[in-house]
Amino acid sequence: MMRAVFGKRRSLRGALGAGTICAALVCGHTVSTLAADAGFGATGEAIIHADDHPGNWLTYGRTYSEQRYSPLDQINRSNVGNLKLAWYYDLDTNRGQEGTPLVVDGVMYATTNWSKMKALDAATGKLLWAYDPRVPGNIADKGCCDTVNRGAAYWNGKVYFGTFDGRLIALDAKTGKLVWSVNTIPADATLGHQRSYTVDGAPRIAKGRVIIGNGGAEFGARGFVSAFDAETGKLDWRFFTVPNPENKPDNAASDSVLMSKAYPTWSPTGAWTTQGGGGTVWDSIVYDPVTDLVYLGVGNGSPWNYKYRSDGKGDNLFLGSIVAIRPETGEYVWHFQETPMDQWDYTSVQQIMTLDLPINGQTRHVIVHAPKNGFFYIIDAKTGEFLSGKNYVYVNWASGLDPKTGRPIYNPDALYTLNGKEWYGIPGDLGGHNFAAMAYSPRTGLVYIPAQQVPFLYKNQVGGFKAHPDSWNLGLDMNKVGIPDSPEAKQAFIKDLKGWIVAWDPVKQQEAFRVDHKGPWNGGIVATAGDLLFQGLANGEFHAYDATNGADLFHFAAQSGIIAPPVTYLANGKQYVAVEVGWGGIYPFFLGGLARTSGWTVNHSRVIAFSLDGKAKLPPQNDKGFLPVKPPADYDGKRTDNGYFQFQTFCAACHGDNAEAGGVLPDLRWSGAIRHQDAFYNVVGRGALTAYGMDRFDTSMSPEQIEDIRQFLIKRANDTYQREVDARKNDAGVPQQ
Repeated sequence: MMRAVFGKRRSLRGALGAGTICAALVCGHTVSTLAADAGFGATGEAIIHADDHPGNWLTYGRTYSEQRYSPLDQINRSNVGNLKLAWYYDLDTNRGQEGTPLVVDGVMYATTNWSKMKALDAATGKLLWAYDPRVPGNIADKGCCDTVNRGAAYWNGKVYFGTFDGRLIALDAKTGKLVWSVNTIPADATLGHQRSYTVDGAPRIAKGRVIIGNGGAEFGARGFVSAFDAETGKLDWRFFTVPNPENKPDNAASDSVLMSKAYPTWSPTGAWTTQGGGGTVWDSIVYDPVTDLVYLGVGNGSPWNYKYRSDGKGDNLFLGSIVAIRPETGEYVWHFQETPMDQWDYTSVQQIMTLDLPINGQTRHVIVHAPKNGFFYIIDAKTGEFLSGKNYVYVNWASGLDPKTGRPIYNPDALYTLNGKEWYGIPGDLGGHNFAAMAYSPRTGLVYIPAQQVPFLYKNQVGGFKAHPDSWNLGLDMNKVGIPDSPEAKQAFIKDLKGWIVAWDPVKQQEAFRVDHKGPWNGGIVATAGDLLFQGLANGEFHAYDATNGADLFHFAAQSGIIAPPVTYLANGKQYVAVEVGWGGIYPFFLGGLARTSGWTVNHSRVIAFSLDGKAKLPPQNDKGFLPVKPPADYDGKRTDNGYFQFQTFCAACHGDNAEAGGVLPDLRWSGAIRHQDAFYNVVGRGALTAYGMDRFDTSMSPEQIEDIRQFLIKRANDTYQREVDARKNDAGVPQQ
């Protein structure tokens, strides 16, 4: 591979702020030839100067700034209409795929569902090696939103990724051989009552330290972030995001700030003291070499209900916050709380991006952030000072932000945990923007946000907070939340579902244009110097849009929904665009049958890559999906109400609200197990399918409660059978059987 000769090294600030600088001379440069200086190491220097070798995709957002912008322009507005499938690689699970592949010197490293790693030839899709950490099947129900994995990290010849059961693994990038593995979850009673910790986010590496967070707030968790030595796997530091319930030291980097600043913002008698408080950092962790700080995006509370969680008292630091810490030590520097008193699941873990922007006539190095709560924030990256904020989607929980502090101006009716009323929230718990990556183009000066509108009905849990083992514990009435059951209410809910790309001008704090979609489920975005935006959609389409006006320039039928973000890279001098395909993640579980893609498409999880001269074709599509089976006619109507409650409490998160599955995991209405009491109990109670991800619930529910669920499922099957058959009629009007 050709090596380029570099001139004098640019300043760090200049390199990070540079626009499109790629020329043919440097596109073949390998990561291993970059000099190490300033303590960043060879890979750190390569990431800082990513535009010097734009053919690679070295870190989660391509650069430390996580702008997801590529200087490549072989594929551009004038020729993207000629884009064709270059190759595809079928994955070994048809659950959801959310990963951002890395590309290092012609090798693609893709993490997939069940925390598996594939190394592929980036030019052909040929498998070079694979690694399966063998995550136990019964771990699947310990996380909220599928056994997904969002990506890996690369550093000095090793590739790192987290596993759903809480491990951090380092592999030799050439061979896939295990270098080290550590358990990121310590055994500590202060971490929450249930301790259902999972890891599905991508690790980040700063100055030789692999930094990783975790999820689990819905199950009872206390959030923290850990840093491990990239060479040895030794723990360097840990930072907790929620105080110790006894307000005592954890022997962690966070001790001082939690005891002095955070603990006074929590009630000492709330449910957080046993449920951990939440605050998990399950996605966004960003290192900024300009400020030499690591930014943590902190999640929601545990339980969600603010009144039960903290007796309705205090701001509950650091929930819904960005927290800045030192990469070497984890020492606290500053924080900004976007959603004080969170009671809507308005996490701040959505992608943190850094930019240089003109603010009041002066260039400022800033964080731009579009979290779940619907407001677009601009914050000084060095100090955490709030500079401005404006809602980028419609919101009804707040009328705006205080112009000086950035604190939300609450709609009193939205404080449902305090006033005891139901609240139809927009955004709902899925947020105005979720994990789907946004992108920025220095050519247009716009941030492109995968926005959505998915309402949610919030209502307090009746009779106070009661924790259920092996279940979500939100402090909400699970019989009321989610999708309305009546036809009229459901149609109104569907009418409110929307999805689009917001092209947001961060200087003017206003929308420049938008690209409307057919449904609310967006995939992530990458922007390129070819003035293009690439994005997949959950209806199974992959698109290229004009970054200047949103015109649709290319689309491809990918046979399955896409929620992962694309990447673009060079292989043998040719530009490719690749994305992981696979419908799943959070949407099917929250929205059940409404979350299905168009038609009755079976999920086909794979990696696909495009080039201008591609010649590949996908195999024929199987689009029959889950076919309804005529259910038993008889059920015990006296048991179905309790069965509905138990289903919503223990089953809906995986198998769909009100027993309507989203097309990924089995739809239990058509399961053969519901025909026989013993068969159903063998699966649900005794764990006959544990190896396949279906945990056992005999310690959480009695045999009578499990039987109530079976009776409810038979009722729901009878209620919906004809509707489902009619929906699957072929063109001749004959039901597909």
